[in-house]
Amino acid sequence: MKPARRQRLMLIALMVLGAGLATAFALKSFNDNLMYFFSTTDVVEGKAPRDALFRLGGMVIKGSVERPGDGLMVRFKLTDFSKDVTVEYTGILPDLFREGQGIVAHGRLNRQGVFIAEEVLAKHDENYMPPEVAGSLKNKSKTLAGQLP
Repeated sequence: MKPARRQRLMLIALMVLGAGLATAFALKSFNDNLMYFFSTTDVVEGKAPRDALFRLGGMVIKGSVERPGDGLMVRFKLTDFSKDVTVEYTGILPDLFREGQGIVAHGRLNRQGVFIAEEVLAKHDENYMPPEVAGSLKNKSKTLAGQLP
């Protein structure tokens, strides 16, 4: 092979290798930043990861909001009308947060099965519900309707 041809071949091989590495790094970064949504039933049934961040959605159960102590920590329960999950959040809740409404929280499960939220998102008007929560509740109501006599 001529030296010029060998140099071009090496350059092409290095460019292909570089493009492959860049693609691999981009895909790994994308995969690391994915945050999946789970319903409360999925969490109780063990389908949610215990070591990764994910989204949990549902309705805040009326009468479940507790504020133990004087700090910013709040504890409440979420439901999809089938299973309940306890959520703990330390911080200022959104102004629109209240019992009986749909929310989505970002966080992870602790060893006791309590969801430790890093962020809580509430609906922004009377008719809005996060799409993930609406879909989860709709699926759950269809399942429950099929079980009724």
